Amino acid sequence: MVEQRIPIPVEEAITRVKNRTKRNPIESVPLEMADGRVLAEDLIADHPIPSFDRSAFDGFAIRAEDTAQASFENPITLKVVDDIGAGAVSDKTLGEKEAIRIMTGAQIPSGTTAILALELSETFENTGETWVRVNRPVARNSHISRQGEDTDQGEIIARKGRRITAGEMSMLATFGYAQVNVYRQPVVGIYATGTELLPVDAPLTPGKIRNSNSYMLQSQVRALGAIPKYYGILPDDYDLCLQKVRDTLEEVDFLMTTGGASVGDFDYVQDIMRELDAHVLFNKVSMRPGSVTTVSTVGDKWLFGLSGNPAACYVGFELFARPVLKTALGSEELELPRSKAVLAHDLKKPNRFTRFVRAKASYNGSQVTVQSVGLDKSGVASALVEANVLLIVPPNQEGYKAGEELDVMWLDR
Repeated sequence: MVEQRIPIPVEEAITRVKNRTKRNPIESVPLEMADGRVLAEDLIADHPIPSFDRSAFDGFAIRAEDTAQASFENPITLKVVDDIGAGAVSDKTLGEKEAIRIMTGAQIPSGTTAILALELSETFENTGETWVRVNRPVARNSHISRQGEDTDQGEIIARKGRRITAGEMSMLATFGYAQVNVYRQPVVGIYATGTELLPVDAPLTPGKIRNSNSYMLQSQVRALGAIPKYYGILPDDYDLCLQKVRDTLEEVDFLMTTGGASVGDFDYVQDIMRELDAHVLFNKVSMRPGSVTTVSTVGDKWLFGLSGNPAACYVGFELFARPVLKTALGSEELELPRSKAVLAHDLKKPNRFTRFVRAKASYNGSQVTVQSVGLDKSGVASALVEANVLLIVPPNQEGYKAGEELDVMWLDR
């Protein structure tokens, strides 16, 4: 007898998932291993940046008041009394009509009120001494980076929950974070199911298709910062499938199957969940594609039964697995960002379920326009190559007209 499932709304399914999520434990990793991870502590400035007044240009440290009367007709000359390289500090104090050669980033010497840029100066030698000629006034504080103008001591540079990218890596290094507290990366096991599946390097034969979903899922998992672990193709043998799932749940934090989530004779995922006494959050959602997506928990482990159709598998992951993994990783941004977009064409297809259409959005001045790409079928994978959004099409018996505004979810492109 075919199992009867009662679909629940998409937003309710997402809420059920988010209500059971939790963060992974915190671990400390070397700075060079922190890229792409999520901060588990606030990044705090323990000193100001710059930590001293420094030169923003190559040139000369001068007293601005000495140049007040300078002009092309009446240039003034300053005696060069020292030379400071980057990282060096001068022990001299600038006197009247004196200059000190300085490099970008070097600490300005005492008495300095401006930096004369090198390209605006002219040096010459006279009786064994170096002089610099100035033919225009230099404003006070010109080209001086003052202590703390970038960052004040005690300022929070980045809060926990932020993913570490190039900017955060720079700041972590600047403030001496040789070890960084981050959230542990969850391990996500992946199984494909179905006798119709072939290894990716196998030649095609009648009735068979290559196993593509597992590679798609690995990419999606990796893009979030988690660790995918592919376990292969499950055989159409219930007892063997059950044992493999049991064993794998001992090794991973999350387990995903693609295929076998429906109600056919060889679709074992539902039976396996019952055998494992899993708490099923839902096993059908009022959506297309991916209505048969199943999400459950077994103790503190998660089991996702995703569709075997590529588009449905992809959408099911982005809607329901993403919030769980992002929470485990410590991220504050759990779902794909949304915005409004204007339809570039009619959508005539009526549907009683919410549809997530693979689409391409673009900016047209200040307006975002969107149009579908490829065939709107759950088994069509090619549309995912060009899509940069999921167009959310609410249930509607008449469809939608070009120019109407709908929501889109922006993919990680």
